[in-house]
Order: sequence, then structure tokens, then C-alpha cells
Amino acid sequence: MINCEEYQKCLEDIFHRFPSVQQAGFGNAYKPGLAHMERFADLLGRPERTFRTIHVAGTNGKGSVSSMLASMLSAVGLRTGLYTSPHLLDFRERLRILPAAGIPAETRATLGTLSPELVSEAYVYEFITRWRETFEKLDLSFFEITTGMAFRWFADEQVDVAVIEVGLGGRLDSTNIIRPDLSVITSIGLDHCQLLGHTRAAVAGEKAGIIKPGIPALCGEDDAETAPVFEAKAAAEQAPLTFAPRVNPSLWDNRDALLRRMDLRGDYQADNLRTVLAARDILRRDPFYSGLADAAMTEDALIHTAQRAGLRARWEKLASNPDVICDIAHNAPALKRNFAQLEGLLRNGTYDRLLIVYAVMADKDLEAIFPYFPREASWFFATPTTPRALPARQILERYRAYCQSAGIPAGEACAVDSVPEAVRKALAAADPETLLYIGGSTFAVADALPLFGHIK
Repeated sequence: MINCEEYQKCLEDIFHRFPSVQQAGFGNAYKPGLAHMERFADLLGRPERTFRTIHVAGTNGKGSVSSMLASMLSAVGLRTGLYTSPHLLDFRERLRILPAAGIPAETRATLGTLSPELVSEAYVYEFITRWRETFEKLDLSFFEITTGMAFRWFADEQVDVAVIEVGLGGRLDSTNIIRPDLSVITSIGLDHCQLLGHTRAAVAGEKAGIIKPGIPALCGEDDAETAPVFEAKAAAEQAPLTFAPRVNPSLWDNRDALLRRMDLRGDYQADNLRTVLAARDILRRDPFYSGLADAAMTEDALIHTAQRAGLRARWEKLASNPDVICDIAHNAPALKRNFAQLEGLLRNGTYDRLLIVYAVMADKDLEAIFPYFPREASWFFATPTTPRALPARQILERYRAYCQSAGIPAGEACAVDSVPEAVRKALAAADPETLLYIGGSTFAVADALPLFGHIK
């Protein structure tokens, strides 16, 4: 048995010596390429070859789509691993197993009470201790270490299938050593441009790197700039390619009804759900996934995705009176949709006032996000607890400069030293008809969650 102090020291050492992108940024932590990961996998005994996999890439929607897929697969009787990043409060959130829940129809209502198993602290400690010299010898990145740990744990726990979320890009991502049953690309937007390219077509080229010879591929979006990139890659690999928007609409006749019942909120989930339903249609053609033909079972699983997969901070309601919502959307494409939904709630009279606690990482294209800022919101800019953060006072200065150059009035705004302080100030200014939104960064949400008793 290990104690809490030993475990925390072990984790801190890995974070410090092998910095994560989440903590250090891409310049110090991102090591593209597969050679080191391939060698690490060899030393681990090629655990990723002992179970089936589904690979999920994309600019936005990866976490939601991965979690929906995992929830469905476990609901039809498959012990399902789920590997995602980053984490919010606990490193172990990255490695989860959803138990096989092939249960009789009369007890399907219990699906919502199931929750995932996180990797144990003891397993994390023992894995790091055993392989520490290898980390050094191979000069592994934090994400390569975590990916190897996920593969080895899933193999040790004898999962039937694992849903593997890409960390960054796809072509050179350390997860790209797997040979999946399906490659899913959720969406394409401009983010991490210094690494992935400055056009959507260039970014699509990196994401398309997960398309493998002869393996079905699915794209959640279909547009003139990126579709030719995916079509060319799929043709070169002789991989059957499906664009979710081109699928017969009858496949998701009840999508709107499902969305109203799902515990994953946010208007953007409509596109993610369409992608997942298309994935279900492709996968169930394989006898291994024949259970996915049970529409009632899989739809129950989709409705309870957040609970069953342990997914947090996707338009998640944290409190009432006033209502408080948090979301980890952090780039222009994702925030455009969230901010539009917030403005819609003001226009339709659901709320009288909108307050936003906002933080952003220094590497984000803030000027590309400003045009989507809700004009009627009051802003509490904050500095979360990470060296990657853009200081709140700089956000405020750049916001005012943008408004002046654009010839629009700057909304009420202030800079606050920390996210908790910003949340408290916003709550003090709110009334029961106010909506408080917390977002702009995973770190903003992570710093805010403990205030609402949501440490899990």
C-alpha cells in the first residue's frame, strides 16, 4: 500500500521532469513522432494489441464523442476502456474503464447509476516506479508515458475494447500506434496552429493521419475546404470513408428527442451526437459490435453519458439561484457556439443578465475570439493557476483595445487575480435571474469546481 504523500510526490516528479502540455505548454512538452512511443510499446509488451480500439481525433468534440461511444459500448456488454485528456482535478480521470453492462431490458433504468472505474493510485505509482528509467532513457514526453500507462492498464484489466482520444493532431500523436476498428475525426478548426498548420486544410491533413489502410473512417463534418483532404487520404489508404452529414437522415430521426434527455448539454452536442450515431451504424456491421443494433439500449446509454463515463464540464450546471454553467470550450470555433447559445438565452428571456468568468491561455488567438464575445455580458477576467495563463489584466487591456479598434462599446469588465475570487465577485453581483458562465479554459473550470463542492 502507498500513502497519499508518496503518490502525490511521485506524480509531481513526473509532471516536473516530464512536463505535460497541460502544465508547460506545447513548446516544452510536445514531442511529435512515433519512434519513441513504438519503442516504449515494445518494452511494455505491445499491450495495445490485446484489445479492440476506436480512435477519435478532431479540434473540438473529441471528449464528448469518445465518452458517448464508450457509454454505448459498455451498455451492450463490452468492458470498455476510455483514454482522454486533459484532466480537470485528478490525473486518474484520463484512464477510465466502463464496466460491461449488458443488462436485461427491464433494468435498463439503472444505466444512469453506473459510474466508471478510475485507474488506482497504486497502479499509477507502481507503473511510474517500474518504468522511470525507461522514461529517461527514451526521453519520453508526459503524454507518451500516460499513453503507455493507459494501454498497459487496459490490457491488464482485460478490456474488450478501448476508445482512444488523440492528444494533439493525429499523424504524429503517440496514440497513433494503434490499429483501430474505426477512425473518427469529429471537427476541424484553427487551434494549435504553430504545430498543426494555419489553414483548416492543413489541420485536416494532420488529423487525417489517423486514417489507416483498409480501416473505416468517419468525419463528423463535411465542407469544401477539408473534405477533399480526407477523401484523398482515405483513397490512398483504401479506407472506406463516411461523412456523417451525408448519411441518410433517418439514422437520427430521434436525435432531437435524445438531445433533450441527455445529461451532456450544450447546443454543440447535436453535431457530436450525429457523429456518434453514424459511428454506431458503421460499427454494428462488425459481428463484434452487433450489440449496438439494440437501439433502446444504446440510446439509454447516450442519455446517461456524463454519469456513466464521468465526463465533466460540458455545459455542466454547477448551481442554481443563480444558475451557474461551466464549459471547457477554449478556442474560437467552440466559443463561437457557446457564446451564441448564451446570447440566445438572453434574447428569449430565460435570463435577464449574463455574467462571464473568463480565462485564456497565452497561446490562444484571443483576437479571433473577441468578435464572438456576447455584447451584453459583464466580464470577470481571471488568471488561473498555471504558468500558461494570460494574466487577467492583459485580457482586459486587449479586450478594451479590440473594442476601440472595432468601434464597439466595451462591456462592463474587470480583472481579478484568481478564478475563485472572480467567481465570488460574480456571484455577489448576481440575482436569481442571472446566468453565470465560467469558461475559456480547462484551468478556469478546474479552479472553479471546488467552490461548488464538485471535487470527485
